[in-house]
Amino acid sequence: MGQETFQQPNEHGYYGKFGGAFIPEMLHRNVEELRTKYLEIINEPSFKEEYAYLLKDYVGRPSPLYLAERLSEKLGTNIYLKREDLNHTGAHKINNAIGQVLLAQRLGKKRIIAETGAGQHGVATATVCALKGLECIVYMGEKDIERQAPNVARMKMLGATVVPATSGSKTLKDATNEAIRDWINNPVDTHYVIGSVVGPHPYPDMVARFQSIISEEIRKQLKEKTGSELPTHVVACVGGGSNAAGAFFHFLDELSVQLVAVEAAGHGIDSGMSAVATKLGTVGVLHGSKNLVMQTADGQVVEPHSISAGLDYPGIGPLHAHLYESGRGKFIYATDDEAVEAAFELTKLEGIIPALESSHALAGLKQLNLTKKDIVVVCLSGRGDKDMSTYMKYVK
Repeated sequence: MGQETFQQPNEHGYYGKFGGAFIPEMLHRNVEELRTKYLEIINEPSFKEEYAYLLKDYVGRPSPLYLAERLSEKLGTNIYLKREDLNHTGAHKINNAIGQVLLAQRLGKKRIIAETGAGQHGVATATVCALKGLECIVYMGEKDIERQAPNVARMKMLGATVVPATSGSKTLKDATNEAIRDWINNPVDTHYVIGSVVGPHPYPDMVARFQSIISEEIRKQLKEKTGSELPTHVVACVGGGSNAAGAFFHFLDELSVQLVAVEAAGHGIDSGMSAVATKLGTVGVLHGSKNLVMQTADGQVVEPHSISAGLDYPGIGPLHAHLYESGRGKFIYATDDEAVEAAFELTKLEGIIPALESSHALAGLKQLNLTKKDIVVVCLSGRGDKDMSTYMKYVK
């Protein structure tokens, strides 16, 4: 099978030249089990029925598509916010956590592990494990544990064990490394719930499919509101990239829709404190797949930086790397300061406090030459409760 569509990778898990499965021999059995069974399981009527039921009655989907009138007026265009912040647990992460835990149950796994940066994926995974009575271990960078304390408390309250990653930059990359080590040591009874469109095949495809509910709903909701399923732009922040993959998914082959991914520029793209993998990265292997990776000439990963714990990842996932290289996606970036400014703007104009991650997507709007006729959908991937301690530093 060739690359006939942007939506799915080829049979070897490649989107263009990115993807694949680069894994230690110890994980081969686990990844093969997933690869050979995931499509069959997620297409079973009983799986689809339970997944749809939980998304509706537990998560509260469909999430609203909200016309932000005052923000639209200020920017001279039509801005719709896809309100993933209103999901149970406060972000898009729950869509994927439910899908993967249901899959793990059908594979007979009793123990669930996850990695988390901002804590939203950890909270979502812990939530579904509590719902299903499964053991849950979440790996989180020591630095992220400090700056996302409310989410750490939630995970513990939900019964999860939170294990600090104390190596490297003590952030998402290091938490991922620790989770992979755990999986190698516990291959039989454990499923690793990856929260982003990264990792060895089939994870990028699997996570994108579970998050594709976002764009599936956007199409229906836009049709009701505007008479057309297709916006002119879909804008989302990209770190690991799952909210963007979900928001883009059902528009990937609609070439009239501009897909805009906003990366985290930290203190500035040339500051050495940034996370813009498309500009600063080169082709390399990270966490099991070929990706665009911020790395030194000899392949050592360069530590990324972002004010937002969910975006400081040194790669962008194979789907996004392919969208960037093929030109299908427009990749821009926003600094820490621009993201904070955009967060306060949305809060004061619309009464919605966004997560710092989502604020990067909002900051990207000012870089687009938008007109009064444009219909722009921004994926508001999470709510700002978890970031209040950071925001309070900027309150005058």
